[in-house]
Amino acid sequence: MTIDKSWTTIRKRSSSSEFWNGLQNFLQMAKPFVNERGFIKCPCNRCLNNASHQLQDLESHIFRNGFMFGYNQWIYHGEPASANAGTTVPGPSGGIYERDEMFDVLDDIISDDVERDLVGGQSSNEQYDDLFAALRSELYPGVSSFSSLNFLVKLMHLKVLNKWTNKSFDELLKLLKLAFPKIELVESHYKAKKLMTKMGLGYRSIHVCKNDCTLFWKENSLKDSCPICSESRWKLQSCKQSGKNVPHKVLRYFPMGPRLKRLFVTLKTAKLMRWHSTGKSKDNDVMRHPVDGKTWQEFDKRHPQFAGDVRNVRLGLAVDGFNPFRNMSLSYSMWHVVLTTYNLPPWICMKAEYLMLTLLIPGPHSPGKDMNVFLRPLIDELNELWVHGLETRDAAYENSVFRMRAALLWTFNDFPARSSLSGWSGQGYRACHTCNEDTPSMQVIGKTAYFGHHRFLPTNHHWGSNLQFDGRTERKRPPRRFSTTDILEQFRRVKTGIPGKHPNCGGVKWKIGDNELNWRKKSIFYELHTGLISS
Repeated sequence: MTIDKSWTTIRKRSSSSEFWNGLQNFLQMAKPFVNERGFIKCPCNRCLNNASHQLQDLESHIFRNGFMFGYNQWIYHGEPASANAGTTVPGPSGGIYERDEMFDVLDDIISDDVERDLVGGQSSNEQYDDLFAALRSELYPGVSSFSSLNFLVKLMHLKVLNKWTNKSFDELLKLLKLAFPKIELVESHYKAKKLMTKMGLGYRSIHVCKNDCTLFWKENSLKDSCPICSESRWKLQSCKQSGKNVPHKVLRYFPMGPRLKRLFVTLKTAKLMRWHSTGKSKDNDVMRHPVDGKTWQEFDKRHPQFAGDVRNVRLGLAVDGFNPFRNMSLSYSMWHVVLTTYNLPPWICMKAEYLMLTLLIPGPHSPGKDMNVFLRPLIDELNELWVHGLETRDAAYENSVFRMRAALLWTFNDFPARSSLSGWSGQGYRACHTCNEDTPSMQVIGKTAYFGHHRFLPTNHHWGSNLQFDGRTERKRPPRRFSTTDILEQFRRVKTGIPGKHPNCGGVKWKIGDNELNWRKKSIFYELHTGLISS
């Protein structure tokens, strides 16, 4: 059946009955294809099928803005897709060029915002107007293969890959402007970054006390001095010189909620987020993914409601320090906190592009015992995702909306990082957090040595009779396993220390009593509503 589309090109819409009748027929045709919430893609000249609205809003959008030029096959509104038909979009001069790949990117971003109302006759998504303007503009007159936005995104990607400085990027933009006067491009890195932030996945800058006592966040966000050590929040000398408030330290926090949502609004990754329920090993003796392990299975038993929806997210956390200047002669240590998503298959979940940087902890010294201070935003968000979840669109299931929840199952770290995270010191006679107070150790030439490894072997193993280490046979059983009750009882004997490194506050050293074992603090992970399963 041939569909009459001639009405879409009528310019005088307000006085044309043909346009109005064609629009009503189009809405009737599209009505069966709305999603569960009553939303469908809007083909007006402003939304370009990148935003979704209810049918009554579609009517006002198309009548006010006109029908999208180049949308010749209504694949989103009931017309069967043809094998030879490609989706085209309008060029700024009225021509048609093939659909820009950035349309799919913006579609993932904008259609994730399921609540779209008309405010004063305007779309509530005006924050995306600049992105659409850059997307609809040609990079250069006559060049239809690149939109201005597409070129800028690729240029920013090259900057990151090749470690260009901001200054060199600005100079490159100036050169392009000089060589191609009619090029549609931003003038500076600042403006490029400002435009890119509208695509989401940005970060928050949280000021930190110079002594790591606290974050100037939430209830402390408006304070000018630390509530613990009373030190100023600002570098006073820098403030006098520049006339601006310059903080001593800045914690970069990358919220994980929007990043997890992005995995579901993109069709390819949305399908992969279910892999753990369909791709796990059928052989009980083979473990190729954490889903095959006892920890995952134990967690599912404890939280059957969470396990009931396979789209709920399981996370692992890794922490480590690094020198950002690649100069080992310079003593400077920054720390990063990275999350990985274990819903994904094993050949993907450890790839760099699927690892999520959540915290960038400033130097110059490692956080040490004050790691709890820096982890506060992450723990709060994890608890929010566990209790309330986050409304998310699932592209793999007819764009349905569900409430995504997330839980942290594991931490991965080396010995120094483990001490900072767990609160159990990795030094002294009881350095082993597994053996706890039963750690076997002894002094050897001024250093502490740990022995008793043969205890983990079967009792009849011949190495148990080996005398080469200290002339004694090993007949002890493996160390006892401490329960949660035992650990919490140990915490009741630990002094509550003051955070920070100020010499008159948190930096004061106190003697650890024998009853406190090797505990230096209670880890912030005990505040997780799920409880940490393994580390």
